[in-house]
Amino acid sequence: MGKVALVTGAAAGIGRACALRLAKDGHAVGVLDLDLAGCEKVVAGIEAAGGKAIALGASIANRTQVQTAVDQLRAAFGPVTILVNNAGISIYVDFEDLTDEMWDQMFEINTKGTFIVTQICLRDMKAAGWGRIVNISSSSAQTGSIPQVHYSASKGAVITMTRSLAQALGPMGITVNNIPPGSVMGTIMSEANVDRGTVETLNETLPVRRVGVPDDIANACAWLCLEESSYVTGQTIGVNGGRVVS
Repeated sequence: MGKVALVTGAAAGIGRACALRLAKDGHAVGVLDLDLAGCEKVVAGIEAAGGKAIALGASIANRTQVQTAVDQLRAAFGPVTILVNNAGISIYVDFEDLTDEMWDQMFEINTKGTFIVTQICLRDMKAAGWGRIVNISSSSAQTGSIPQVHYSASKGAVITMTRSLAQALGPMGITVNNIPPGSVMGTIMSEANVDRGTVETLNETLPVRRVGVPDDIANACAWLCLEESSYVTGQTIGVNGGRVVS
C-alpha cells in the first residue's frame, strides 16, 4: 500500500528523480524546494503518469516554512512516513578563502535543514510505528574534498546524524540510512561545478566507466523505502560507480 513521502530539493536533479520514482512506486509525494515553479513541473509529470503529488515551496532551514509545507502535505494526503532529505548546497572555494558566512550557510542548509525537516516529520512516523528516512549525503564526506572543506564537513555531519538517529529510532519501526552520491551529472551542483573534461576523465577512470545519473540514486532510495528493507538501518549505501569502495 502506498505511503506519503516528502522529498526535499525535489525541483531538479536527484530530488526530482527520487520524487518521480517514489510516485511510480505508488506513494503520494510532497515535492519540496525553494523553486516552487520547478516543483509544479515535477508534480505535473507525476500526475500525468497517474500518480499523486503536491508542490511545496519552502527553505529547509526555515522551521516555520517547513512546518507549513508539511501541514499542507498532511492535509492533502495524510501522515508523512517516508522522508528523503536531499536539499543542499555546494560551493567550490579554497579553504583559505572561506568566510564565516560561507561556513555558516553551508551548515545552515545541509546540516541544520536536514535536522529541521526530520524532526518535523518524525511525529507522523512515531505515531504510525513505521518510517523510512533517507539522507542524501556525499562521497566527498567519505574521501574529503580539497575545494569543498565546508561542504564535505557538513555532509559528514549528515552521515553521523544518520547513524545516531538509526539507533534512536530503530525500536520505533523507523529506519534511517544515507546515500552518498559520487559524480552524478544532471544536477544543479554538477552543472555549476563540473566541466566536460572532468566528465571524460571520470568516464575513463571510475570502475564502472561512466558517471552517474539521478536515477541511479533514486533506485537506491526506492529500495531503502521498501517494507522489505526493514532490516537495513544506520547504513551508508554508496552509489558512486566505485569511487569509494569498502
